[in-house]
Amino acid sequence: MAPGHMIPLVDMARQFARHDTVTVKATIILSNLNAPQFRATIERDKQQGFDISIRQVTFPSAQLGLPEDFGRSLSSATNLVELMKFVKAISMLKQPVEDLLREDRPDCIVSDFLITWTVDLAAKLGIPRLAFHVCGFFPLSVHHSLTKHKPDSDPFVVPGLPDAVMMTRRQVPDGVLACGENAEDYDDYEVAAKSIVENAAEKEVASFGVVVNSFKELEPAYVEHYRRIIGRKAWQVGPVALCNKDTVDKAQRGNNDDDNNNNNYYLDNWLSAKEPNSVVYVCFGTMTLFSATQLREIAIGLESCGQPFIWVVPANNDDQEWLPEGFEERINNEGKGLMIKGWAPQVLILEHESVGGFLTHCGWNSLLEGVIAGKPMITWPISAEQFSNEKLVTDILKIGVSVGNLEWTRTIDVYKGSITGKNIAKAVNKVMDVGAEEAMEMRKRAKALSDEAKKAVQRGGSSYNDLDSLLQELMQVKKM
Repeated sequence: MAPGHMIPLVDMARQFARHDTVTVKATIILSNLNAPQFRATIERDKQQGFDISIRQVTFPSAQLGLPEDFGRSLSSATNLVELMKFVKAISMLKQPVEDLLREDRPDCIVSDFLITWTVDLAAKLGIPRLAFHVCGFFPLSVHHSLTKHKPDSDPFVVPGLPDAVMMTRRQVPDGVLACGENAEDYDDYEVAAKSIVENAAEKEVASFGVVVNSFKELEPAYVEHYRRIIGRKAWQVGPVALCNKDTVDKAQRGNNDDDNNNNNYYLDNWLSAKEPNSVVYVCFGTMTLFSATQLREIAIGLESCGQPFIWVVPANNDDQEWLPEGFEERINNEGKGLMIKGWAPQVLILEHESVGGFLTHCGWNSLLEGVIAGKPMITWPISAEQFSNEKLVTDILKIGVSVGNLEWTRTIDVYKGSITGKNIAKAVNKVMDVGAEEAMEMRKRAKALSDEAKKAVQRGGSSYNDLDSLLQELMQVKKM
């Protein structure tokens, strides 16, 4: 229950329902708090003849003494106590979900890998459970290696991977290090996070298999590594965002608020007035919290880089004392920049021809959306598996440049780093300098990956074929 998990899960359900060699009925179970933002999209799919629907369960906020809208997203949790209440609330959904499954009698359950009780529920009902991973095969392989071989030097090469991937201990999630003899060095949050992830890994092994939002051509060595070396039964079915084919779907992906229509019209006009590949799009996802000092440095860096930019900032950040004096007035008057508060139609923005680079926190969904659009990236990982994702972008695929952040930060903390405006401008210009050979090569590689991504989900493509193989296998299980 976080946007970065729900949105691709819903897209994947739509991908299942649209598959044209096997007839599939897809039912999406969402909480009462999150179902409304997806209803219009699913209704459009139904009108096109696809057998897809939403069932909802009530998130038990009141039973745990939480605000009514607390369960909308994991980002609602701001401390360990609230995090554990959030986890407890999800566990309380088991019986309502079981009731729905007994009514609908599905042939398979697909759930986020963190919702581990679906494994036992699937076994109880005698049907397969598939775990959905919100990240790709490369970060999954890195994580598996780090949990199996604890880093004992700094920096270190991640053991056992097809490529020599160099990392430091400061870039490794705390939950991976919070184990064994050194567990006392970490606080309760890290230990709790580690316990949750370890439980998910154990349940994943007990599942029928894993579905991953990726495509073979993006990380071919790691698809094979995950399947053959780690030994997981897995299918790649992405990029699932490509099921959004028309402008309305792209504009409302994860947000059905009609009030955004006028904003999107203005945004398109603003972008269309810029030169091709000239605009930097800046977005750090839904859960990154920057300090006021760091936000100010971002503003300084964007203004000084000399490129027009679109910067998505948190909707609840009304206190703008962190902005350099006269910043908004200058960028508005000169048409140099645009600040969007809250949600932005990221897929639409990235695919616009005037956007030439993407400054990103390296969340997997954002990474894939950047790849689909064929945009080189300026990488600024913060938490989760984002430092692994950065290595894929900068070292393996060579379609991006790091801004220079060196330290993993827990998501619910305010990020305490200090990347200067000068560093930000330098990284942005390295990607956006269309005359420089390095920038041109990055752009060519990004465009080639974009073409491969689109082919992957078309008939005969790698992800299309993998999804077809999965569905055929599930049909065989049903006959047993």
